[in-house]
Amino acid sequence: MAVKSYEEANDVSNPIKRIRWATQRVTGSNARRKRGSLLNRFHKKTGSMEKKRDSNGSHVDGIHEGAESEDGDGPEDTMRRIFFNIPLPDDAKDDDGHPLANFGRNKIRTAKYTPLSFLPKNLWFQFHNIANVYFLFVIILGIFQAFGNPNPALSSVPLIVILFLTAVKDAIEDWRRTILDNELNNSPVHRLVDWNNVNTSEDDISLWRRTKKATTRGIIWAFRLWKSKTRRKSEGGKGYAERALDEPQGTSDAKRVSMASRSSIQSVRSPMGEDAIQMTPVPSPQPGQGPSLEENSLKPPAGHHASNGLSREDANLLFETRNTEPSAPDKAQEPSGYTTKYRGSLVDPFKQVPGKARFKKDYWKNVQVGDFVRIYNEDQIPADVVILATSDADGACYVETKNLDGETNLKVRQALRSGHSVRHANDCERTEFVIESEPPHANLYQYSAIAKWTQRNPQKPGEQGISMAEPISINNLLLRGCSLRNTEWILGVVVFTGQETKIMLNAGITPSKRSRIARELNWNVVYNFIILFLMCLVSGIIEGITWSQSNHSLRYFEFGSVGGKASLDGFITFWASVILFQNLVPISLYISLEIIKLAQAFFIYSDTFMYYEKLDYPCTPKSWNISDDLGQIEYIFSDKTGTLTQNVMEFKKCTINGIPYGEAYTEAQAGMQRRQGIDVEVEGAKAHKQIAEDRVKMLQRLRKLHPNPYLHDEELTFVAPDFVSDLEGTSGVEQQRANKDFMLALALCHSVITEKTPGDPPKIEFKAQSPDEAALVATARDCGFTVIGRNNEDIIINVLGEDIEYTVMNSLEFNSSRKRMSSIVRMPDGRIFLYCKGADSVIYSRLKRGEQAQLRKSTAEHLEMFAREGLRTLCVAWKELSEADYQEWSKGHDIAAAAIVNRDEKLEKSSDAIERDLTLLGGTAIEDRLQDGVPDTISLLGEAGIKLWVLTGDKVETAINIGFSCNLLSNDMDLIVFKIEDEKAETAEAELNKHMASFHITGSDEELRVARKNHEPPGPTHALVIDGDSLKLLLQDQFRQKFLLLCKNCKAVLCCRVSPSQKAAVVHLVKSGLDVMTLSVGDGANDVAMIQEADVGVGIAGEEGRQAVMSSDYAIGQFRYLQRLILVHGRWSYRRLAETIANFFYKNIVWTFALFWYQIYNNFDVTYLFDYTYILLVNLAFTSLPVIFMGILDQDVSDKVSMAVPQLYRRGIERKEWTQFKFWIYMLDGVYQSVICFFMGYLLFARATFVSSNGLGVDDRPRMGVYIACAIVVTVNIYVLMNVYRWDWLMLLLVLISILLIWFWTGVYTAVDSAAQFYKAAPQVYGQLTFWVLSLLTICICLLPRFVAKAIQKIYLPRDIDIIREQVRLGKFDYLDQYEAYVPPKVSSAASSDVSQAVKPTSKESVPVPEDERPIYPPSIAATGTTRHHPHSQNGSDGTDYTGHRLSLEGPTRPSFDRPRPSFDRMRSSMDRIRPSYEASNDFTSAALLTRMESSHSQQGQRQVHGFSSLR
Repeated sequence: MAVKSYEEANDVSNPIKRIRWATQRVTGSNARRKRGSLLNRFHKKTGSMEKKRDSNGSHVDGIHEGAESEDGDGPEDTMRRIFFNIPLPDDAKDDDGHPLANFGRNKIRTAKYTPLSFLPKNLWFQFHNIANVYFLFVIILGIFQAFGNPNPALSSVPLIVILFLTAVKDAIEDWRRTILDNELNNSPVHRLVDWNNVNTSEDDISLWRRTKKATTRGIIWAFRLWKSKTRRKSEGGKGYAERALDEPQGTSDAKRVSMASRSSIQSVRSPMGEDAIQMTPVPSPQPGQGPSLEENSLKPPAGHHASNGLSREDANLLFETRNTEPSAPDKAQEPSGYTTKYRGSLVDPFKQVPGKARFKKDYWKNVQVGDFVRIYNEDQIPADVVILATSDADGACYVETKNLDGETNLKVRQALRSGHSVRHANDCERTEFVIESEPPHANLYQYSAIAKWTQRNPQKPGEQGISMAEPISINNLLLRGCSLRNTEWILGVVVFTGQETKIMLNAGITPSKRSRIARELNWNVVYNFIILFLMCLVSGIIEGITWSQSNHSLRYFEFGSVGGKASLDGFITFWASVILFQNLVPISLYISLEIIKLAQAFFIYSDTFMYYEKLDYPCTPKSWNISDDLGQIEYIFSDKTGTLTQNVMEFKKCTINGIPYGEAYTEAQAGMQRRQGIDVEVEGAKAHKQIAEDRVKMLQRLRKLHPNPYLHDEELTFVAPDFVSDLEGTSGVEQQRANKDFMLALALCHSVITEKTPGDPPKIEFKAQSPDEAALVATARDCGFTVIGRNNEDIIINVLGEDIEYTVMNSLEFNSSRKRMSSIVRMPDGRIFLYCKGADSVIYSRLKRGEQAQLRKSTAEHLEMFAREGLRTLCVAWKELSEADYQEWSKGHDIAAAAIVNRDEKLEKSSDAIERDLTLLGGTAIEDRLQDGVPDTISLLGEAGIKLWVLTGDKVETAINIGFSCNLLSNDMDLIVFKIEDEKAETAEAELNKHMASFHITGSDEELRVARKNHEPPGPTHALVIDGDSLKLLLQDQFRQKFLLLCKNCKAVLCCRVSPSQKAAVVHLVKSGLDVMTLSVGDGANDVAMIQEADVGVGIAGEEGRQAVMSSDYAIGQFRYLQRLILVHGRWSYRRLAETIANFFYKNIVWTFALFWYQIYNNFDVTYLFDYTYILLVNLAFTSLPVIFMGILDQDVSDKVSMAVPQLYRRGIERKEWTQFKFWIYMLDGVYQSVICFFMGYLLFARATFVSSNGLGVDDRPRMGVYIACAIVVTVNIYVLMNVYRWDWLMLLLVLISILLIWFWTGVYTAVDSAAQFYKAAPQVYGQLTFWVLSLLTICICLLPRFVAKAIQKIYLPRDIDIIREQVRLGKFDYLDQYEAYVPPKVSSAASSDVSQAVKPTSKESVPVPEDERPIYPPSIAATGTTRHHPHSQNGSDGTDYTGHRLSLEGPTRPSFDRPRPSFDRMRSSMDRIRPSYEASNDFTSAALLTRMESSHSQQGQRQVHGFSSLR
């Protein structure tokens, strides 16, 4: 995911008070209205009979629901009520006492067909193809003898064959889906049985359902029986081919993973004692086997009283007590007055139950709404389940949502506080509560419900209970498809089943994509239909006219016409002609194209050069019918993080209390040096040597400071010996304390899951929801601040050898709107601190006013330098809270968390209120390295004429530096930076017009028409950079066209800080606006929108899960494989398919028009020139193999030459391989050859008679047809061979077989009596010398024009491919054979990525100088060989943006501290030269902005201040 640090975190969780799923989408009025509309439509579609909520509002459990809707955003749809051990109220029952609510089954079916519906349904789908309908119509016509079909049954064979092959393919595909469905539906789950679920009634299974089920069982039994007899079931492991399918598998009752084999987060929790249950799928203990849970869990804390300062409504919601005398030993350290909350229990301690309920293993498909289920470790979740209790004492459990949203990181979910005591089957029977839930909707990140029950005091049986409620959020919900991890068991209740679960509501069909050629092919088929209509019309008219005249000889030889009158004769002849000329519409074309595309997909999948060994992942085609589109791609839209980069985060640098730490030599830094003529190999070697020495020093000092058993030398990424020295106190107590506080903040403010592996030394790994967060916590561990785990409400940190428990009171989670996360922590001494980390601009706007001016300034400069090195940055801050302030805030926060309506907005306001008046601690910098081969790939694609745009969520500075390091940007480019601060349309228009004037364009419709026809890549003079806010303005209707034309003239475009929807909008703008072929590539869930929007979507199987892969058309392991996928397979597929289609139409024209010419000499009475078997087999056998294998195997040049000469790809961008002109040329060629083939035979027989050796003539119609048909078949096959580039033994053999096949068939078929008049035709015709001479002459005359045209074109008008093929023959590419891989050894480019080849100095400023004086110029001020005056430059300089104003904010270059910091000083020297040029463009520099930023969210003496950042 290309999102800045912690903007890509999907779940910042805490076992204490988790608000919601952390990837919560920001909601607004528009979003609510849209969601309401969707919910209404869904509700109507499902026909749910659930009752509507009372819109008047009601006073329930202390929350006046009507008051929640004061802003007009009340409940928008039906409320689902689920009752547990409570009789249904009258308003929830029908007249028969059955539940009104009709909840769907949990059984799902993604397959299209059932055994009974397959045949009719498949035929229905197949006859959506107009060609199939046409040929069915022809067959029906042939049944009537009036239309002259000699063999109606035989004429149906081609259609039957095609329908059968397609049906077999569809059946295989659907059978696999059916198997997966059955595995999932029959997966085991432990469901509570022998109790009454009042929410559902037994289904009355209809006779139709029973019939379907019996049929299915019978077919499955027969298949398994056949399978067991034919082959053994494989026992081997899953190969990489299966892993590449990325299809979720159903849960099997496999051996459960032992939790004792590894120490996870539970290893530090206190044992659960007598309440624990065994980790075995057996019925729960019966009553009486252990002490009552309620004796402990339901007992309110001592001293509980109602008058606790809360309102009546709040008191009804929560029990509170003030512990003046701590009763538990572990609370001994808590200060007096510390407030705890009693949440109550769903279990009624006085309820009498039969005790028969038990958990029994059942199938998923039998789970119903309202069921209690117990799920064990490694099991998948069968439905959407609200968690009541878990094996963890604090109610936490951990799930993997890979099947749901593609994320592989574990997420934390929390049980209801009121459900902790529900641990056994008898506890489930004794619960009495109602869940009021929102209706089903597809939003994965939002859920609102509330559990309501009557709380009774177990110490006072006679006392009336108190109504209580507990809010239920997405954090308490386990979604179907997730897998339970690192948790022994959970117990929950089902709220949504089957098609109403979120995963099924999100299982929308991936947009169906058809290739461009396939879309254009429809028009060519229409043209053939028009030609067929004209041919039939001519035949009908002439035949009718002929019968209307009386002066023809047919009057003497015919016994009358079929129709009896001329008009009817013409009508019959028209339809008879449709049968005769049926081959003009190529029925076999579609099935042939399916075969070709399937073979091309197999070749792509089998290409070992695109196999990623690390993940055991090949290139996997998901949509195998668009491979030809890969050969026409003009624009590629790429994510950055995880796509261009590895998404493996390494903590490299930080700044604490104004002092920078860390040594690193990044690729962005090397890229800047390379552009200045510095030998980056030498420079890199020096830097790496220095880093290695510092690494040894740091490890020695860390071991000396503290013998950290969790420090592993090979995992250390933060190299800063001076940090350890300062941690020891070398720079004074203040810096020592700052370093400790900073590392402690990293160790406390997070949502990671610890996993401890025993050993010597032991190893602790962190399961985080983003790689950034894991890197931060891992660095704290390496520096001696190790997160050991959690113990109930506490997090245990090993601080320099001492285990200390900290209580995390609240965790305020990250989302894309907040851009920050916070943890409120009670320290061991009782003080409360809030730690906050997030985007620099967000944190700076919340700092305490008027304080830390110098620290803010220095930290901002350091963060800017880190960003220009290509590092991802964030800020860390904190504040101390008083007990009174916290308690006051906590009450309001709890009320917000309990809200059903607008819960997210209220939580956002609550969090915003406390995250103010912060104190800055420092900042971090994390490196996300480029993937291998990215610079070469981008360079190669650029030479092919492909334009690459980067759409990322990262900071502008980071994206720009990555752009330089990966060859997307070069030193010769002027950066056009769009950053519209005031977000006004007028400002955007003025800025847009200013830059458009540089290219002398105005954005007119005429310019757009010209741009759509111009496929030349723009010159490498400009690159455009724009942020998300500015992009939002420019995507408005009045600016779209101008913005598109401006981007069209830029070599590269970087869109930063963009949302997933904006990514899709940009792709749509280019695809539809310029009428070009687009490809999107990404690796995360936030890339799915643009992947589905583009013509071709490519997913990278990276670190962020498989959501992008599952939604893509092609899946690859690394970005570098894109070059081979496009330049080799894409180009081959496009050229092959274009040539195949043209040859298909050509051969049908030759055959059909030969029949047409024959009609001239029999008054168009639809007499068959050829034997009818010829007509049936010509497309199925005689001419099919060469043209099909042309589409499968033909190669103009090898894969290595295709990569070495990427310019060959440009012909595909210009779409020249398949054009309408080419179509009509081949059609005319076919007409010409049909004339030659027919009239050569006609002229032979017109003036001579021929007899065979036995005296029988060969001048009858069938034998004349042999002369002509054999010549046509040989001509067509040789013609196809002439259009093939690669003449290997296989292609020659196929052509030879196809030619011999018609002679063979003629000999075999005419040898039997059933051939009738055709009997013995083969020996009679083949025995004639005229047959062989005529065939030879006909073939030569037919092919001569094509041969001459090809010769002239290749000799006098050669294309690029002709020249390259000639050079290959001359051996100029033989050097490629010595390379095993496919990447050319060198890529000649202005922005070469070859780090071993330094760019020669081209200006005075880049002459080699001593290292400490060597400048590193940014693109905007670096002098180059092409430096000249640019009238469109931003400051009117001599071709650069450098104007000679002050060099930095601080003055001349200087080492910043007394002790040496090589990495910092190198970057500081270069940044002092860079900063002014960036400041010249819209306050682009982060440091300049942050230095002048005062907090608008914090103000001394004023607690509530709202607004946005203000610049001073």
